[in-house]
Amino acid sequence: MAYFSYVYPKRQTFIQKINSGRKHHHVTPINRRLLQIICGFLAGLFIAYIILKYRRSFHSTCRRTPSIVQFKENVNHFDNSKSEDIAENDAKNITPIKKNIEQRKNINRSLLFVGVMTAQKYLETRAAAVYDTWGKEIPGKIAFFSSAISVKPINMPHLPLVPLKGVDDSYPPQKKSFLMLQYMWEHFGNKYEWFLRADDDVYIRADKIETFLRSINSSKPHFIGQAGRGNQEEFGLLSLEYDENFCMGGPGIILSRETLRKIAPHVKNCLQNLYTTHEDVELGRCVQRFARIPCTWSYEMQSIFYHNFSGNFAFTGNLKTKEVHRAITLHPIKQHKHMYRVHHYMQGLKIHDLQQRKISLYRDLRLMEELRRLHPEFSVNKDVLPADNYYSNLLREANLFGMQPDLNKYHPRNEDDVFSWDLISRSIYSNMNLNPRRKIEAYLKEGLDDVIREVMDNINLFSRERGRIIEFQQILYGYHRLNPLYGPDYILDVLLTFKKYRGKKMTVPVRRHAYLQQQFTGLEVREMFEGIERNTENLTENIFANTLKTYSTNTQSKNVYFHIAKSSPDDEIVENKISHKLINMVLPLSGKLEAFSRFMKNYEVVCLKQNENVLLFIVLFLKTNDDMVYDKTLAIINKIKSRYRTKKTIKIIPLEEKFARAKALNYGMKQVNENDLLFFIDVDMIWTTDTLRRIRLNTVLGKTIYFPIVFSEFDPTIVYHSHISPNHFLINEESGYWRIFGFGIMSSYKADISKVGGFNISITGWGKEDVDLFEKFVSSKNISILRSADPNLIHIFHIVDCDSSLDLNRLNMCHNTRTETYGNVYQLANLIYSIKTNIFQFARSKIHQANIINR
Repeated sequence: MAYFSYVYPKRQTFIQKINSGRKHHHVTPINRRLLQIICGFLAGLFIAYIILKYRRSFHSTCRRTPSIVQFKENVNHFDNSKSEDIAENDAKNITPIKKNIEQRKNINRSLLFVGVMTAQKYLETRAAAVYDTWGKEIPGKIAFFSSAISVKPINMPHLPLVPLKGVDDSYPPQKKSFLMLQYMWEHFGNKYEWFLRADDDVYIRADKIETFLRSINSSKPHFIGQAGRGNQEEFGLLSLEYDENFCMGGPGIILSRETLRKIAPHVKNCLQNLYTTHEDVELGRCVQRFARIPCTWSYEMQSIFYHNFSGNFAFTGNLKTKEVHRAITLHPIKQHKHMYRVHHYMQGLKIHDLQQRKISLYRDLRLMEELRRLHPEFSVNKDVLPADNYYSNLLREANLFGMQPDLNKYHPRNEDDVFSWDLISRSIYSNMNLNPRRKIEAYLKEGLDDVIREVMDNINLFSRERGRIIEFQQILYGYHRLNPLYGPDYILDVLLTFKKYRGKKMTVPVRRHAYLQQQFTGLEVREMFEGIERNTENLTENIFANTLKTYSTNTQSKNVYFHIAKSSPDDEIVENKISHKLINMVLPLSGKLEAFSRFMKNYEVVCLKQNENVLLFIVLFLKTNDDMVYDKTLAIINKIKSRYRTKKTIKIIPLEEKFARAKALNYGMKQVNENDLLFFIDVDMIWTTDTLRRIRLNTVLGKTIYFPIVFSEFDPTIVYHSHISPNHFLINEESGYWRIFGFGIMSSYKADISKVGGFNISITGWGKEDVDLFEKFVSSKNISILRSADPNLIHIFHIVDCDSSLDLNRLNMCHNTRTETYGNVYQLANLIYSIKTNIFQFARSKIHQANIINR
């Protein structure tokens, strides 16, 4: 119908001319109507033929050009040494490609001009943050407009600042806004297609805004932003007609060149006819008056130009939300430090997209290689491949990371190699965890949120064209497993809502099964030393080569181990610097002669015999030791001192007080300087030199506190039917457990402990002093906490004695710790089954006694 209505006026004119030339012939209305239809049909066929011919020629050109470009770019990338062997015709085709690349860069440079309104007091903070983050990624140019007296800050000499004559930093910035637009037109009007008016508290995603603007005809007048008519209090007071609106200034306003051309000559007129104090309202009125266009009436603009109504707390919390991911601009970011935080998050999303693109290319390469093997006649010309092993390495990587998504990638060899599935409902159920029913861990919940968000984005990718949208409601249930070689797998039963808003509107709940797989990429390693990142390029390549080697030699291996080699020749210098850093070890001691003897043997073997730079402070409580124990303790210390007379190895700090670990650690801390490294340890611990190296690496002055996760042994009488473990460094589910909630063993610099308030010396008896210090570090804004499992730091089993005089909370903590050290669930279950009669009788008797007491 649209086609015939378009050609109908011309066809009518053509028929009238025919009739005027044949006045003596009589044409009936039926014949005239038939003639109109025939003529219209023939004209339509002719126009359709022309359009079809043009489209065929256009698409054939588009199909040929990318393949040539891609081929030639690959030649240049892979093998520059063989460029002389390429045919002359091919060499000629390369030159235009380079020109096209330069042309595309020039196009990007001329796409968008961003004018940021700021003030002198924000140049060092907000303006600098904008320029350091998204300002450098804009596909065009950015400038900061401020008052006439504004000057560049000392820390930002390259900031593109434009002081506007006759403008101050008073609020509202109406004059600043209009004169900025006038300046943009006079100096850059013919150089850019689009112009963006922005505040200094907005974040703009450069890649998204480029894609968005490329989809719009810039030669037409456009006024783009989030449309507004004022809040409820202002409604009817902004002098707006019923069909007028304005673009809200906070999230940003985009004007096409044609729009700016129409309003720039009338800036003074607009300034002389202000009805309100709102700068964005007056700009909208000016555009409406002289460009004759309103702000974009589109509900979608609320998510594209996103304004968060949380004020100063906007974008300070979780950024993994659909609003943040969908938006092109984010407003407001009041604290300039959060601008860097948001930018880092967006950079992470870009890395994620690039990794996904890399996986897709690996899959394409693997598929092409499989097709090439099936059809050798289409083999790749060797002249276009690199001379080294780069291509062969790519193929090996593609074999590992380029496998198509499939839940059956991994084929276990036996029952022990099977990865079990965990059931996800309101809780998570697992047969491989000591707690079979537990809350969904934070990392898994975050992974599920990421997966669901990406799935819904893909489902709704073309929702606007189809006139429908599908919304996620909840996960009814699902299954999850983790393959350390390929990645996590999900089978989810999700509840969705289907909404159709075009045509016959409808809303229907639907259930769907989703089979999902997140592909792991190659390993990447970052190693820090004293807050400075080391060069780990060779280290990453070494690990990745070992990954491929392990995969190629045993593709069915469930457990994959990697050997980390040194990354550069400078590592030896760094290693020497690390090994010579002094560790001041503080040990609270009260009795426990047998454990102390074992501790000192380990200290001598690991620290003294291997010349480790370690100084041991023993805080010895005298009141809780009888004379015999005290004498034997001193004898052990003096014996070791006599062997190493030339070294300052051990210092004793005697205390005539009742045992209190917090006081002991506080006294030990007083023995060192502010910038000395401290390591707080217990007498039941043993360790190796690897632990000392981790302490030196992971503890950074003013930045990082290290709380290693200790491996604690189970009762050896249950595990080994012996009084002592045959191998203290054997780590598995049967020998012990990781003390995830233990914070007593830690390393820090004295200055950092002092900053957070130090130890609470009012805490006496067992426990809580470590949790109190840990919470202080958690509350600290400038110091981060590093927690990591240390397989070389072992807590030797001993029966935990719980003092009944402790408060109820600490007494429960003590009893729980004592219970955890007996054995794992399976060992305790087998113990109960072996003596089930006595256990059940004991349980029945206890229940009977409790019932009598309750009566």
